[in-house]
Amino acid sequence: MVANYSKVVLHNFGRQTHWQGRSGRAYDLLSENLDQFALVDTDLTLLAKGSHILWVGSTHELVNDPLSRTRFRLALDCADRVFRLSTPGAPAERLATIWDLEGAAPLAEAQAA
Repeated sequence: MVANYSKVVLHNFGRQTHWQGRSGRAYDLLSENLDQFALVDTDLTLLAKGSHILWVGSTHELVNDPLSRTRFRLALDCADRVFRLSTPGAPAERLATIWDLEGAAPLAEAQAA
């Protein structure tokens, strides 16, 4: 019971950061501890090294896409950051969001802070 409580506390109190996707859309991403994050079906997880996104997805991609699994394993070896974003409901919107986030970069004001 205590372990679950800790996971909830870590998830709810992560630091929010602002990134801009390829399309120009702004995203508020929740920063999480790289050593303690867990994939969730309902959220997108982003693995990054510095300001470079290495992998975007959820357990859905890991189960259904062998290429995504390979990219995820490689990203885990290199990543120094992990972020979370609530997944859009419609499948087409979700895939568009993944594409957009794969080319995302921190917003300029976020880098200056």
